[in-house]
Amino acid sequence: MPIFRKCSFCGRQVEPGTGLLFVRNDGALLWFCSSKCKKNALELKRNPRKIKWVKKQF
Repeated sequence: MPIFRKCSFCGRQVEPGTGLLFVRNDGALLWFCSSKCKKNALELKRNPRKIKWVKKQF
């Protein structure tokens, strides 16, 4: 049975076999649906609550 995960930035579903997995030094797993979400979260350090294009406002 496939496991659907949520994007750590925008909240969209990440289908099996797609997306990016980032593991922090403390062991936390961050799933991203695209490189756009990964860049906004990690490199640009943006808050998803202030971004208009995210699917779910946290």
